[in-house]
Amino acid sequence: MSFEVLEQLETKIQTAVDTIALLQMEVEELKEEKEKLATEASDLRANREELEQKAQQMQQEHSAWQERIRNLLGKMDEVE
Repeated sequence: MSFEVLEQLETKIQTAVDTIALLQMEVEELKEEKEKLATEASDLRANREELEQKAQQMQQEHSAWQERIRNLLGKMDEVE
């Protein structure tokens, strides 16, 4: 009877060891995925900042062109 109990215990221990090994592999995969996503998020933040700077620069250029056009139109009005 105690031999059967030992076999059951051995089976349960082996199942636990296998489960732990699988969970450890899953944890490693999740760590790698987390690192990849963190890098990707950092790249996206940098790209967003670059685009925001370009948009601000374009807005400034747009405003400068509008001002130049207003000045030219004002000069045309003076000529008439």
